Amino acid sequence: MTTYNAAGRSGNHIDQVTQGDTAIALGSGEVPVLATPRVVAWLEAAAVAALGGLPEGLTTVGIHIAVDHVAATLVGAAVRAEAEVTAMEGSRVEFALRAYEGDQIVASGTHSRVIVDRERFLSKAGLPAED
Repeated sequence: MTTYNAAGRSGNHIDQVTQGDTAIALGSGEVPVLATPRVVAWLEAAAVAALGGLPEGLTTVGIHIAVDHVAATLVGAAVRAEAEVTAMEGSRVEFALRAYEGDQIVASGTHSRVIVDRERFLSKAGLPAED
């Protein structure tokens, strides 16, 4: 695998909470606020953004995420998800995660991704190669 150094990289994902992002809509609860599964997806998107510019043919897959969702966020609010690379060991990349509504922390946690060869990964999963 091509050598790739992600040390010091960071990424973000900004989105606005819609009705489709609520716990009710996603089936993860019974309240009309930002659902934990959606904030997790936004945090993961920030981690993917942090690793932009991977060499041709490589991608990353998430292997672990631990998130504390600590504040309710209403429909219409803007959320900024941030991911910062904290360590890289071989093909494994570790992140610190934070999501904010304004200056208030909505969620925080850690995430691990692994850099893989895209074609080999797809083949092992029984999927056709991408064009």
